[in-house]
Order: sequence, then structure tokens, then C-alpha cells
Amino acid sequence: MDFAANTKPASGIRELRSRIADARLVQNCGRVTQMIGLVIESDGPMASVGEICSIQQQGRGEGLLAEVVGFRDKKLLLMPLGDVHGICPGSEVVATGHSLRVPVGDELMGRVIDGMGHPLDEMGDIPKLPLAELDLTAPHPLKRSRIEHTFETGIKAIDTFVPMGRGQRLGIFSGSGVGKSTLMGMMASKAEADVNVIALIGERGREVREFLEKDLDESGRKKSVVVVATSNQPALMRVKGTFLAMTIAEYFRAQGRNVLLMMDSITRFAMAQREIGLAIGEPPSSRGYPPSVFSLLPQLLERAGNSDRGSITGLFSLLVEADDMNDPIGDATRSVLDGHLVLS
Repeated sequence: MDFAANTKPASGIRELRSRIADARLVQNCGRVTQMIGLVIESDGPMASVGEICSIQQQGRGEGLLAEVVGFRDKKLLLMPLGDVHGICPGSEVVATGHSLRVPVGDELMGRVIDGMGHPLDEMGDIPKLPLAELDLTAPHPLKRSRIEHTFETGIKAIDTFVPMGRGQRLGIFSGSGVGKSTLMGMMASKAEADVNVIALIGERGREVREFLEKDLDESGRKKSVVVVATSNQPALMRVKGTFLAMTIAEYFRAQGRNVLLMMDSITRFAMAQREIGLAIGEPPSSRGYPPSVFSLLPQLLERAGNSDRGSITGLFSLLVEADDMNDPIGDATRSVLDGHLVLS
């Protein structure tokens, strides 16, 4: 018998095996046992830290997405990414098998999105784009190109007295109401960057609208991606919004573009992580910040800068509390960044 005619190509067999291996034949489920404050505790499913689960809500069709942030006595600790109304003891918890993945692509330019990549503007749905995970690593130290070119911000006072380099990471230290948003809007319109990625983390809703309508003009809006996670949203959403902005900036850098990344503010990102850390039982340290805050800051900030393809010039604002320039977040951030400005 001639078996050659009935033999499939090896590549086809490999693809079939891959699909079978990825198929979820058995649903990995658990049940909610307790909810205290921000944390949902569940008995099962089998899931790892960082994995996304879907929690059934009474009276709602779609499940609530939540991330596994820890364990306690063989039970999962979940942090929600949305409204927890409708969750009750015994609600089904289903593991998705992957961490949070968000869409990235050129179609995001000119759009306003939330911390999960959903559109907030009135410009319709975002086309289907490739999905990327948020927990990427920083460029290899030996593959980073050196800072050799000046970055023109379009602000004469900065370009003359404190010029920036392309790929530099700069902290902007200031109190509230001194013009950070105005400065960011001016840079978005006038800077020489190919793409702007603007993250508004922990801001009031009123401030977000004022920034979009007053500070960011039409020319700046067209080449910008604005990520918004307001103060009323869950702490995990604010943290994920910060990492989403960095992931989008990294996408454009990988295309060989020069990106201007502006985050307002790192302080509120740290406060959101403080809420998460304290809720799952981390010990508080300086000013109540748990150790995870000081671990996440360099993980985030080191991802900006130059690579062997493009650049991310980073401007990270820090809210100075009671004019204390030496607060724990300011100290930790200064040790990672390449320089800082003080607005007064």
C-alpha cells in the first residue's frame, strides 16, 4: 500500500497538534467565597498570578474581569477591573488562561481609550488589532542606543535652559494647579515627536475633558493616543492604564518612530498600587507604601528610553505633597530617571 498519498505535510500536523494543545476542553472554574474591601477571594480555579479570570454577576450577561494578585490558604485573591455589583457568595469564577491583553496599532492614533483599550470618544469602535500583553521587559542594556540627539519640545524656555535629549526620561515635580496639563498640551502640539502617547492616570473627569478640549489642540490630537483612567475607577484599572500607555509607546518605538510619552501622574499610579498592596496584606513601609510600589516603579520607567530601533522620550509628572520634594515616591523616581524639572 502506498502511504505517501495519504500522508499530510509535517507542517499541517504540527499546526493541528498546536490547536489541540491550545483547545480548552475542560472549563477551569471556581466559586467566590468572600469579598472584603477591594479583594475577592475564591476557591479555585487553578490560576497563576497575573492571570485574568471572569466572575459571574447576577443580572448581567458579561462576567466581571479580575486579575489574580495573590493567594491565601490555597485560595485566590482577585482584584476587579470594574464594578463589583452583582457578585455574591458562590458566583462562578472562570480562568481565561492568559494575562490581560490589549489592542495596539496605528489605528489608535487620534483616539481616547480607557485602561483596557476600549474607546472613550465618540469615534466608533476601534478596528480589530493585534493583542499585546502589558508585562513586557525593558530593552537589553547593550542594545540601547546612546542619547546623542536633542529633542525639541517646542517650549523655548525648556529648549534653551534645560534642553532634553531624544530618549531621555524626565520627571516633572510640581504641586497641583501650576500648569502641568497646559505644558503637556503645548508639547503634544509642538514637539518634534512622530507620535504622542498621553496617560491621564487618577485624574478627575472634569480635568480630562478640559485637557482634551482646551489644552490639546487639533494638530496634537491627530498624532496622539490618550489613555484615561480616572480617579473613580478601580485601583487595578489605574495601574493597567499606566502600563497600557507604556505598551503602546513601545509598539510605536518598535516601528522605528520617535515617541513622546507623557504620564500624569506617577504619584497617582503609586497610590493605586498602594491600594492594591495594602488590600492583599503587604506590610506598609514609608508613608504607607508597600514594597511592591518601589518594585514596580523601575519596572515601568526602565521600559522607556532608546532601543536599537526608535526612542521613547518620557515625561513623568509627580505631584509634590505639601511642598515635600523628598517624599518616598519622588526619591524612588529620581533614582531611576535621567533628570527632573520643578514647576513652581
